[in-house]
Amino acid sequence: MTTTTNDTTDREIVISRLLNAPIELVWEVWTNPDHIKNWWGPDGFSNTISKMQIQPEGEWNLIMHGPDGTDYRNESIFKEIIVHQKLVYEHKTGPKFTATILFESKGNQTQLHWQMLFPTKEELIQTVKTFNAAEGLKQNVTKLEAYLQAKFARQQELKTTKKARVTTYLNFPGTTEVAFIFYKEVFQGTFLGDGFKRLGDIKGHEGMPPLSEEEKKLILHVELEIMGGHVLTATDAPESMGFKLVQGDNMHIHLEPESRAETQRLFIALSTGGKITMPLEDMFFEAYYGSLTDQYGINWMLTYRELKE
Repeated sequence: MTTTTNDTTDREIVISRLLNAPIELVWEVWTNPDHIKNWWGPDGFSNTISKMQIQPEGEWNLIMHGPDGTDYRNESIFKEIIVHQKLVYEHKTGPKFTATILFESKGNQTQLHWQMLFPTKEELIQTVKTFNAAEGLKQNVTKLEAYLQAKFARQQELKTTKKARVTTYLNFPGTTEVAFIFYKEVFQGTFLGDGFKRLGDIKGHEGMPPLSEEEKKLILHVELEIMGGHVLTATDAPESMGFKLVQGDNMHIHLEPESRAETQRLFIALSTGGKITMPLEDMFFEAYYGSLTDQYGINWMLTYRELKE
């Protein structure tokens, strides 16, 4: 009599993490190539994604650029998609494995469970030796967590009227504070709200890796009125936290129309002939938001918020 077992512990790498973000947001940054390219991979890696089809039998092709300049080609096929619950893909290029990512809502947090299952115990051992895969997966999840916190943590609401406004949104590789002190002196401007809001101002949660002292000092959000009522806003997006800034792509004209309908009209008009980088939709931070690059290469962000009584 032959006994079979479903025990896979000797040929798998598994990590679980409670993420301080709602499940809709975690799913978005996992399945949208404009997000995942910014956090995917171990420390020091950047990515070029040529195809990412979130559907059964959909292709996911990317090149991971190592810190030493080496390029790593990755080709995968998605096998199972259950929105806000489960992703399964088969990694076809070496090393071969099947990845299963489970998402479980915990209120405003998300429990993430990530398994890499190898065909044999020997292939797992070889992958760990060659690529340090266990540590790489841990760093990958940590970069996801940092991306969620640095890029999407809820900004302090500074707009107190329904009056439309246009601001310029800037990203810096860790120099927001010195840049905005410079701009304040040049324009003799005024910081709005409480001035600099830092990553260290965000309350952490159980299971979250601690921020370094340098990361705590990074700027999450700041607004500076410069002249003619115009406002500059900015955030830090350093490479150490998974971001890859490209000169010219780190500036957006930020529109805040007076109505949802006007936001939609402007978004459709501006995106004609251009590229939508984030579809216009209701977001977790209580805003109707989208971003795009128009046909002339100019970056735009649009936000509409219902003013609370």
